[in-house]
Amino acid sequence: MVQAKILVVEDEVIVARTIANQLMQLGYTVVGTASSGTAAIDKANSTQPDLVLMDVMLKGEMDGVTAAIQICSQRDVPIVFLTAYADENTLERAKSTLPLGYIVKPFSAAELRVAVELALFKHQVEQELRTNQAYLATLLHSMNDAVIATDNQGFVTFMNPAAEALTGWREAEAFGKNAVEIMQLVDEVTNLPTTEHPVAQVLETQEVAFLHEFTALVNKNGDRIPIGDSASPLQRNQEGIGGVVVVFWDMSAYRRSELLQKSLEKEQELNQLKSQFVSTVSHEFRNPLAVIRTAAEMLDLRGKTLFDEKMNSYVQRIKIAVHQMNQLMEDVLMMGRVEVGRLHFTPARINLQQVCQDILEECSLNLTNAHEMVFTHPEAALETWMDENLLRLILSNLLNNAIKYSPIGGKISFNYRYLPDNQTVLFQVQDQGMGIPESEQAQLFESFFRASNTKSIQGTGLGLAIVKRCVELHQGQITVTSEVGVGSTFTVVLSYTPKE
Repeated sequence: MVQAKILVVEDEVIVARTIANQLMQLGYTVVGTASSGTAAIDKANSTQPDLVLMDVMLKGEMDGVTAAIQICSQRDVPIVFLTAYADENTLERAKSTLPLGYIVKPFSAAELRVAVELALFKHQVEQELRTNQAYLATLLHSMNDAVIATDNQGFVTFMNPAAEALTGWREAEAFGKNAVEIMQLVDEVTNLPTTEHPVAQVLETQEVAFLHEFTALVNKNGDRIPIGDSASPLQRNQEGIGGVVVVFWDMSAYRRSELLQKSLEKEQELNQLKSQFVSTVSHEFRNPLAVIRTAAEMLDLRGKTLFDEKMNSYVQRIKIAVHQMNQLMEDVLMMGRVEVGRLHFTPARINLQQVCQDILEECSLNLTNAHEMVFTHPEAALETWMDENLLRLILSNLLNNAIKYSPIGGKISFNYRYLPDNQTVLFQVQDQGMGIPESEQAQLFESFFRASNTKSIQGTGLGLAIVKRCVELHQGQITVTSEVGVGSTFTVVLSYTPKE
């Protein structure tokens, strides 16, 4: 074990020699003695002791307190004061040097040893503490994450450079200010202040707190920066918490990558939709165009020799094919208006029974003599506010589908009734058609989707997608129950009162 080197500063020569002898007997090395403040400073610089025993009251212009202040300003060495008596003023001055011990004269060798050992131990602990603090400060200052520490009242006591960069506050400016002022947090969606600041939450609960997912920091310049963070209590054993440490980081890059990912997914979805569109439109156009071309060629080649009945058949086929192509383009244009938000909800008071009868008459043109259409409705009519154009799109698509996918001789039921308790109207269109496979019903309202058992029947896969969008504009609901080989029932519920 290395012996501690001690400098003895005592203006009484005999006392100085006695103390030196006691120290050497205790196993310490005495590097010298000094009888004045000036001599003490010179010997401290030349001998570099591990500890100085300093008499408070020295003869001459410089007392022991002044000498201790000078020595400590030049090097880190613990001071233990020797005193027999000192006035209050001198003692207060001595305290300002942060001495590591006092020995009251006269003292024994044991008392001297205790004072010296305690002073050396405390000095070593303080050195280690300062080293650790310096290491921690370097670590915190070099962190990429921002760090803010507060006291137990929520006032800022520390900020690292990353926190300064994000908040726009310098540590000197922020010191002693409320953390809520330095870290102004808002909801990214609503732009309103967060309901509870993490620092206040930790001080209240004494538990770790985390920010909500979409939280932004409003810095000193007023810029909004999306951040993630955690706030933790600084424990003080049984005394509760001594403050809060907040670690937060800039999530701007993550948000951008997240947006890019969503944009990529949207682009992939659009590409898939385009592919479906091209496939559907090319197929649906090809069939009627083939009919038109064939019928036109027959009329061109044999028109003069055909009987009127045969010629009329070709002309009708052309008309039907043109109607199919026109309907396809109408559906595509309608979906385009829906997707870009150009289809608006404009409710007005309507005669619901009359509107439904008009729609039935239009759809009846597609009925065969073998089909049966049943329409039921309440006798009493309530004042009804709906968007007639959207309602026509909803009901005409559902009725035309019921007719299209019903077998010859099938029965189609259409009814509506008022539900006064909810101020809604419930519409139902029921058929006895081919039905929809259960595994495919979840995709039924997607653009260009067609059930696997309908491929042989003309269709674009846009009708139900248009219906769904129109129902949503009404803030209504649509559901379907279906069984293959039995039929399908579509139920639509719409409000009949104007929205405030």
